[in-house]
Amino acid sequence: MENLSRKYISSASIPSDIAVGPMNEYPVKILQFGEGNFLRAFVDWMVNRLNKESDFGGRVAVVQPLERGLADILNAQDCLYTLYLRGIENGEVKVSKEIITSVKEVINPYKDWKITLDYARSDDLRFVISNTTEAGIEYKEEEFTPNECQTTFPAKLTSLLYARYNKFDGDKAKGLIIIPCELIDRNGDNLKKCVLRYARLWGLGEKFTDWVEEACPFMNTLVDRIVPGYPKDELETLKADQGYNDNAVDTGEIFHFWVIEGDKKYAEEIPFHKVGLNVLWTDNMEPYRTRKVRILNGAHTMTVLGAYLAGLETVGECMADEDVSEFMKKGIFEEIIPTFDLPEEEKRSFAEAVLERFANPFIKHMLLSISLNSVSKYKVRVLPSVISYIERMGKLPERTLFALAALIRFYKGSDLTDGKLKGDIDGKKYDICDNPDVLAFFEGVHGQYGADELVEKVLSNSGFWGEDLTKYCGLKEKVTEYYKAICTVGAREAMRSIG
Repeated sequence: MENLSRKYISSASIPSDIAVGPMNEYPVKILQFGEGNFLRAFVDWMVNRLNKESDFGGRVAVVQPLERGLADILNAQDCLYTLYLRGIENGEVKVSKEIITSVKEVINPYKDWKITLDYARSDDLRFVISNTTEAGIEYKEEEFTPNECQTTFPAKLTSLLYARYNKFDGDKAKGLIIIPCELIDRNGDNLKKCVLRYARLWGLGEKFTDWVEEACPFMNTLVDRIVPGYPKDELETLKADQGYNDNAVDTGEIFHFWVIEGDKKYAEEIPFHKVGLNVLWTDNMEPYRTRKVRILNGAHTMTVLGAYLAGLETVGECMADEDVSEFMKKGIFEEIIPTFDLPEEEKRSFAEAVLERFANPFIKHMLLSISLNSVSKYKVRVLPSVISYIERMGKLPERTLFALAALIRFYKGSDLTDGKLKGDIDGKKYDICDNPDVLAFFEGVHGQYGADELVEKVLSNSGFWGEDLTKYCGLKEKVTEYYKAICTVGAREAMRSIG
């Protein structure tokens, strides 16, 4: 069976139910940091739609954020990939199959920094879009290495913006529109702060910082689409359906929603709204962000680690499991919904829709995939609900704190190699994936302390949570109680005992 490629498409007969995006050699208008499943099933799919149904006429050059990534796999098939979108829409089953053609190439900047710089200096470039995970937008002091790849994403972006600034002699018409998709609060504002800090650290001058401030708008955004990604359990079936081999096939749900907070004049330059896409430009995204992050993402993070420890593998299994689904539902309706201000009916209807999306039979969303970077995810997605619950209700929440105990147990591992810690639950081995410093911390404390001291060390690590969580009365004791229960009677029985 042949591999998917431009040559293959030009010479083979693609099944009639698989759409093929435009094959035009459009100029690169978007530099995208992140080659993972989400951006390919969300942004690159949208650009594909723009190229088919509008006069946008632009492609995407992708920069993989880490030294190890998908560049070789995607470039080997000319950055083409098949996207399956499946779900229930208005009570009816809907399946969409499409070969996405909007990506021109994927760059490994650690090997090909010059190519990345060339795109940054291109007259055609207009947008920078990113999703480098919640941990990606961070500031860490590092030296300026203009001819070599920087370490953090904001440092890379600063270097590229400086190269563009110099190329066009500070022409404000040559600024870039920055649209980050990382799931952190005020992602655009935070990314801009990092860029300006690097500019000051590196002594790039006031004229450059003025150019960034005046010519490069940073948008705050919210993205929403469940993307299980590479469907390894379905590969043989999909290959037979396609008639070709695709090593970068991607899957997602039908539902999509993108909120972009910024000047609406920029919407005319990338007119998603004109081709029927659910993209909202607004001057205040906060109500949408709070609702989505706390309910949808919070429900994921609150549930998945305990569910995995209880022997489950997918979100679908969680919804079909009486103990876990009850845990999730009570967590949402009793501990998350009361913690933020929106009309009650709006919150509850959104939560019901989320539970329906979680139960989508077409989505095999692996719990281990969701477990990536769970420490930063808990801080962003669940901890605000915990703190608000304590402040509003005057007592400790149960399920959202059980999730923290489950996180501590899930992160028990050894043999830190290749950026992964090896975990073990009842003889089943699994990979724990997070930042190296996070994994090193957990490997150290699990090997050195008993349960009481271990929990205290984790909760008091303000580098993880932004504050010392042991300051909340009774919180350390409650999390310790749950942690011990998970270790003695197992996650399922401990979860069930909460009621």
